[in-house]
Amino acid sequence: MYGSSASTLEAKVVVLGSQGVGKTSLVVRYIDKTFSPNSTSTIGASFMTKKQTVDNCKVRLQIWDTAGQERFRAMAPMYYRGAQAALLVYDITSQESFEELSSWIEELKRNMTEDLVIVVAANKLDLAQTRREVSYDDAQKYITRVLGPETLLYEVSAKEDDLSRSRSRSLLLLGRIEDIFIHIARVLVERKQYLPSVKRKPTTYLPMDEEPSAAKSSSCCGF
Repeated sequence: MYGSSASTLEAKVVVLGSQGVGKTSLVVRYIDKTFSPNSTSTIGASFMTKKQTVDNCKVRLQIWDTAGQERFRAMAPMYYRGAQAALLVYDITSQESFEELSSWIEELKRNMTEDLVIVVAANKLDLAQTRREVSYDDAQKYITRVLGPETLLYEVSAKEDDLSRSRSRSLLLLGRIEDIFIHIARVLVERKQYLPSVKRKPTTYLPMDEEPSAAKSSSCCGF
């Protein structure tokens, strides 16, 4: 087990998925605990940071929110390079967005090391009763087959976070979006002793030669 109460860890988490699945809303819900129905599509990528304490270790997560539009797809490797974890997001109400996960998974397998922590989030749970196109069981079977049984699938709502839930295999657990990032942080802390890709100072890649705005680069935790 890694560290004492004074232990700290920095890690880069990249958020990937098709346009319109709610990646930005999901990240903002975690960072600021807010939701805006007028969120605009990300251009290139942006990042935000948040401190998360797990198992007596202070983990500083640098979360990269990437664009889902096809025209930015070729830029994706620039943003996920050096990441220790990836959050793959699809829309419960869009079978197409779920099917497009396969291309993101293949890309990660081609370009990243096997020790990359991968978690999957199905967003827009608030619309599931009337507009669901992807069942939890079908999604879980696919993810288990291509990523392994240790990969967690969360069904979440960036709009109504209290609806969020997670299931690990046959066990149903109540949870929120924050639980996704707590899980990622905990896995990285537990792996730190033997996971070479976890670094104290992760490499930063800025979008298209632009400096991030103060709102995007600042942390809500005072870093």
